[in-house]
Amino acid sequence: MRIGILGAGNMAAALGAKWVGAGHDVLIGARSAERAAALAERIGARAGTFAEAAGHGEAVLVAVGHAAVGEVVPPLAPSLAGKVLLDCSNPIVPGPGGLMLTTDGGPAAAAALAAAAPGAHVVKAFHLGAAEVWAGPHADGLGVPLCGDDPTALAAAHTLVADIGSVPLPVGGLDRAGYLEATAAIVIGMWFAGQDPRTMLPLPENAHG
Repeated sequence: MRIGILGAGNMAAALGAKWVGAGHDVLIGARSAERAAALAERIGARAGTFAEAAGHGEAVLVAVGHAAVGEVVPPLAPSLAGKVLLDCSNPIVPGPGGLMLTTDGGPAAAAALAAAAPGAHVVKAFHLGAAEVWAGPHADGLGVPLCGDDPTALAAAHTLVADIGSVPLPVGGLDRAGYLEATAAIVIGMWFAGQDPRTMLPLPENAHG
C-alpha cells in the first residue's frame, strides 16, 4: 500500500518504520525538508512535502498533533478526498484533576479532522499507545481500537494494524471517536500515576456474570 505520513515526529517514525518493514511504500512529508529527509533515510522511506505525502498515499497518517490539524490539513483536502485518513491524535492537556480533553464541549479531534478534509475517510487509530509502544516489540498482539464510517477505509486500517503485529478492534462509527479520546485521557493519566488500567477489566468470559 502507498502510505503518506504528515509529520516527522516520533509517531511518524514508529509507525512508518513498521510499515516500511512490512513492505509498504511510505513517503514522509513535513514542514522541514531536512527533518523529513532524515527520518525517511533512517527508516527506508521517501521524503517530500505535506502536499507530496497527501498525494502519494492511498492511506495517509496525520501525525502532526491535534493543534496543527487546522493549519496543515485544509490545504491538502483536494488530495485527500476519497482516501483513508488515519487520526492518531490525543487532544489532551494536564488539568487540575488530571488529564483533560481540549475538545471538551466541541467535536472530537477525529470529527474536526473529517471536517478539515471533506471527502476523506477518517479512521481513529493508534492513539492509545505512545510512539515507543509502536516502535518496539510491545505492539505485538496489542489491541488497537478503530472507529470510522467507511468499510473500505476500515479494512485498510485493519491491514495496517495487523502489519505492525497488533490486533484491530473495531468499536463503531466515527461518532465513537470522542469516547475513545476520553478513554485515552483516563488511561494515559493512570499510566502517568503508575497504575495499570488493565487491572480494571475482567477477561471476556468473566465479564457477564
